[in-house]
Amino acid sequence: MSEYTEINSKTWDLWADNGCEWSGPITQEEYRRVSDKDFGVYLTPCITVPREWFGELKGKRLLGLASGGGQQMPVFSKLGAVCTVFDNSDRQLAAERTVSEREGYSIEIVKGDMTKPFPFAEESFDIIFHPVSNCYVEDIYPVWRECYRVLKKGGRLLAGFSNGLDFLFEDDSLQVVNPLPFNPLKMPKERFEAMAGNGEGILFSHSMEEQLGGQLAAGFTLKALYEDRDRPGGFRLREYAPQYMATLAVK
Repeated sequence: MSEYTEINSKTWDLWADNGCEWSGPITQEEYRRVSDKDFGVYLTPCITVPREWFGELKGKRLLGLASGGGQQMPVFSKLGAVCTVFDNSDRQLAAERTVSEREGYSIEIVKGDMTKPFPFAEESFDIIFHPVSNCYVEDIYPVWRECYRVLKKGGRLLAGFSNGLDFLFEDDSLQVVNPLPFNPLKMPKERFEAMAGNGEGILFSHSMEEQLGGQLAAGFTLKALYEDRDRPGGFRLREYAPQYMATLAVK
């Protein structure tokens, strides 16, 4: 495992221990309310994913890619999908185990680094659900290629990602500080160490050429997309521009 992905793994463990909003597992009441007509999951902060993006879930093999935390996989399991969650944080995966044991469903839980080849056979899944997380990866082209490899023909990739604008700024003053692309591995060692030591995680910006073009280059056909912003109380840029995008692509 490369050094920065190890840092990010430990950072997410810390965030989960400290009650990060993306680490709070679904409650028993929320789980019991889930039905074909009443469910919502997020690829990006605010907008729930359109239900038609999923198609039929019952009996489908679904991979939650960097999707630990016990928030989305329980919903898909309740709706009849056969779920695998693949994540690089022990605490995020522990949340998945806790909910599955509480509610009595089966889920395959796999710890791994998505910068490496995925530990799954070709054409293993019908759906990949990949919330905002490739900002923790320096080179995302191999991630898109691996998604294409492990999806069945006709399979769906649902992905959320940052459009990179947040990385221009350091704080809510919205004073432009950083050129893009933002890559801490190419910055002075002192700045990298400061990010690692401050519990920020090691994050990277990616262009639309990498995000959308990367999916197309891997072989996907883009079918739909929408833009989104931080939740209220988040980064001030949300008041002026979208910061995220979600896409539906098909193999």
